[in-house]
Parts: sequence; C-alpha cells; structure tokens
Amino acid sequence: MSVTSLKPNMEHWQERVDLAAAFRWTARLNMHEAVANHFSLSINEDGTRFLMNPNQMHFARIRASDLIVVDANDPETLEGPDAPDPTAWGLHGGLHRHCAHARCAMHVHSIHATVLACLADSRLPPIDQNCATFYNRLVVDEGYGGLAFEDEGVRCARLLTDPKQKVMIMGNHGVMVIGDTVADTFNRLYYFERAAETYIRALQTGQPLRVLSDAVAEKTARELEEYPGQADRHLSELKAILDAEGSDYAQ
Repeated sequence: MSVTSLKPNMEHWQERVDLAAAFRWTARLNMHEAVANHFSLSINEDGTRFLMNPNQMHFARIRASDLIVVDANDPETLEGPDAPDPTAWGLHGGLHRHCAHARCAMHVHSIHATVLACLADSRLPPIDQNCATFYNRLVVDEGYGGLAFEDEGVRCARLLTDPKQKVMIMGNHGVMVIGDTVADTFNRLYYFERAAETYIRALQTGQPLRVLSDAVAEKTARELEEYPGQADRHLSELKAILDAEGSDYAQ
C-alpha cells in the first residue's frame, strides 16, 4: 500500500505535515544535530499523547507518515517500533506531563543557542528587535544534570511553569522552545537562533553593546507577540518552497 493511500486513514494528518515541514527546514538551516534532537506535538486535550520523530531518523528525511505517537503516561511506548530513545522520552514526556500549555516542543543543539547556553551568563539582552522578542520571555536552566533521562526531563519541565516563558536556555546543553502550534513554535525557534547569533557576533566585536531600555524591550516583545499571522505565514511559505521542489515531506 502506498504512503499516499494511507493519508485518509492517518489521524492528525495536517499536524503531521506541518511537523514534517519543520523538521525538513530545521535540517536545511543546520540547526539540528545529526540524529540526536527531537520535536513533539500534543494530540490530546491534556497533552500527554503526542507526535514525535522516530528514533535516530535524520530530520532531512522525515515524512508526515513517519511520525510516531507517544504516550507520556505509558512507559511501554519505549518498546514500540521506532520508539524514541530514553532521553527523548525523558525530556518530552516530562514536559508534556507537567506543562500542559506546551502543546508543541522543539529541542535542538543549534550553534548559537548552544554557545549562549555555554556562557556563565546565558541571559539574552535586548540589543535588537529579535533579541527584544524574548525579553522576560525565557528561562535559563543553570542546573544541568547530565543526559535528559526521566528525572532530568521532569526537572527541566518544572522550569517552564510560567506560560509567558516559552524558551528555555538549557545551560551546557542547548535550547527548548514551546508553543501552541507547530507554526508558532518553529517561528519562535527560528527567531531565537537568529537573536542568539546577533548577540554572539556582537560580543565578538569587543565593542560596547547598545541595549534597549526595559520599557522599549517590553513594548517591542508585546508588539511582536500580537503581530498578526506571522508564524502561520512563515510556515506556509516554507511548505510552499518544499512543495515547489517536489519534496516528499507531506507523504
């Protein structure tokens, strides 16, 4: 049976297509790390059942039909076909069990976000519009405890209890971004990496930084949060590019 003929029989097809597109574009931007990173998207009301990438599949190959369904409350999930590795289960399972507003979660070791996570002070000052997007809207995890097995995943999840804070700079590790939809979360992930790059490159000049005032930074962050349709349009355009290229992401 062809993948195409399976489409009508697969639940949450549009969500699968959106998530597959996000995987493909993350690989194109070189924001992934081999086969080690994970995205997840909740598909039930309390968020404990979610779509996730199959274990050890490269982001550049993932199709909508490849995504697996994981139950955060059922450890036997780890015994199924293409089951997530224990760190993916620990980090995303813990997040979806303890942070119901995290409908979508994207964890990567992208270069500039990870550099920021390696600094003694991992805060992101509002030095430009992209950086201001995250003013008072991120949390820094300063308690890295090794690979994200279940206990570590739960500890990380409990740092994201404030719905306003949708980015966690995982000290000595990488970044976790959460959101309401695939489009919302991927857009935030994209702009966070751009903001981190701007800050790291600015530090490299050795020159004093021009930091926005608290009032302007907060005003800018609110304005960007309320900017109409930007995240949806961003993902829609990426899917249009993939479609025009003949990509098989939506199979």
